[in-house]
Amino acid sequence: MQSLTEEIQSFSRTRLRKQCTRVTSLSGRRIIETWKGSTITVVEDPAPPEKMLGYVPDTSWDLQVGIVKPYLLLGSQDAAHDFGTLKNHKVSHILNVAFGVENAFPDLFIYKTVSILDHPDADVLLHIQECCDFIQQARSEKGAVLVHCNAGVSRAPAVVIGYLMSREGQSFDAALSLVKSARAASSPNPGFLEQLRGYKTPMINGSKH
Repeated sequence: MQSLTEEIQSFSRTRLRKQCTRVTSLSGRRIIETWKGSTITVVEDPAPPEKMLGYVPDTSWDLQVGIVKPYLLLGSQDAAHDFGTLKNHKVSHILNVAFGVENAFPDLFIYKTVSILDHPDADVLLHIQECCDFIQQARSEKGAVLVHCNAGVSRAPAVVIGYLMSREGQSFDAALSLVKSARAASSPNPGFLEQLRGYKTPMINGSKH
């Protein structure tokens, strides 16, 4: 029998349409992520800003950091790139779950990068345990970890929900509620929510976490 992960991966790869996402870093570097089947292509976006019509870009920084637990913080890439914000929240570890977002202060914080696409068919459960291990590392070292993606809306909240379910024993509804109360902008995409709602947390040391 296929495992749940294998079933999700099989479903995704056979039904996933070509998807393009544009990412603009704070330095102005523009990246295009293209996902087709199981292949990811990342290229520089040559289009100048004035040709990217149809919306008014929001150039304000989102420095709001959600305190989920004293050792577990949630935010956007803006917060992760603002040294003052990181210092104010006593951040020691940074978990970057965005795609194509650089780590700003590699010599000052302990980083882990787990690249996840913000697409409903992306398998977020595949990365949960790796992310949980890093969050637990920060906790055991008496530190505080900031989990961030690009906007701090979908991927990072999904990972934090997965952590609360896996390591804190919370139900999906309780974990989602806690994350939303910590950072109101949190809104994982429908695919992530569906995966997390059906997430069967692993057995650790003979007990369910």
